[in-house]
Amino acid sequence: MSKINVLVVDDSAVVRQVITSVLEQDPAVKVIGAASDPLFAMERMQRQWPDVIVLDVEMPRMDGITFLRKIMAERPTPVVICSTLTEKGAETTMQALAAGAVGIVTKPKVGLKDFLQDSSADLTQAVKAAARANVKNLRAMPAAPLAVAPKLSADAILPAGQAMKQTTERIIAIGTSTGGTQALEVVLSALPRVCPGIVIVQHMPEKFTASFAARLNSLSQLEVSEAKNGDRVIAGRALIAPGGRHMLLKRSGAQYCVEVVDGPLVNRHRPSVDVLFRSAAKFAGANALGIIMTGMGDDGANGLLEMRNAGAATVGQDEATCVVYGMPKEAVKRGAVAKVLPLQGIPEAISLFGR
Repeated sequence: MSKINVLVVDDSAVVRQVITSVLEQDPAVKVIGAASDPLFAMERMQRQWPDVIVLDVEMPRMDGITFLRKIMAERPTPVVICSTLTEKGAETTMQALAAGAVGIVTKPKVGLKDFLQDSSADLTQAVKAAARANVKNLRAMPAAPLAVAPKLSADAILPAGQAMKQTTERIIAIGTSTGGTQALEVVLSALPRVCPGIVIVQHMPEKFTASFAARLNSLSQLEVSEAKNGDRVIAGRALIAPGGRHMLLKRSGAQYCVEVVDGPLVNRHRPSVDVLFRSAAKFAGANALGIIMTGMGDDGANGLLEMRNAGAATVGQDEATCVVYGMPKEAVKRGAVAKVLPLQGIPEAISLFGR
């Protein structure tokens, strides 16, 4: 197999050096160049076009968002954003994801070298996920780092068990990863104000989910927010699992709420789709609709099967509209998906389930 050719664009010489060193430790990746700003990057790209671009968003002469939009308009290419863990960085990154970036790699303001080296697997996996992205679908939509650890199952957070008795209140549980930020925009912006309560796991680093929820809230008729422990799951509301923490659906009587907890990585993720789906199987059963969308890996596949076995309706996004057909593919292979739908058909499925 040919190597993934990567171009690094960052105004920090240290960042360029560390990212190059980290990526080239993987035999499947080759860094073909490093540029201090987008104008130098464009000169380099005229000689050899990269498979993936790792891009900073705050740079001199031309900012990363402008460069990203130019690339996506002229020759769409998978882009991984390298952003600081700040409120401003999070807001800018949301603009980048909306413009077609595939994923996020975070970097702190201090301790950068040690941080990037410790997170080398995250960076490499983000680049590999980007290389598999269907860029055509990224461009068509309006407008997630992975971690390496022992691959734990949802047992690490919530033991499996019998579903609780059915109530009249319905909920929607959605899980997604690479390409999911754009896909969730499509789905939530198309939903009516009155629809079942929605709980969502989107693989995303901490500090970014609040900005992402705020963006979705501005685009949707629904009330969209980053989940807090104890938040009610009610009609017309969508709760996004906070980055770096697991989110579970719970029930008290006929009312649903969420529990936000710490815990180990599950399927190398926190939050994990499997954890959310298992809790939906246990506490909602046939009252739930589980939806698995675009993303790399298999997080959510087992949990969706548990939901289906508990009587829930289940949907998987089809290959043609996925940015990365990984998570839905695994769910289909395991018999977890009752219905395969294109992205544009998912809002209608949610609306019909709520009737």
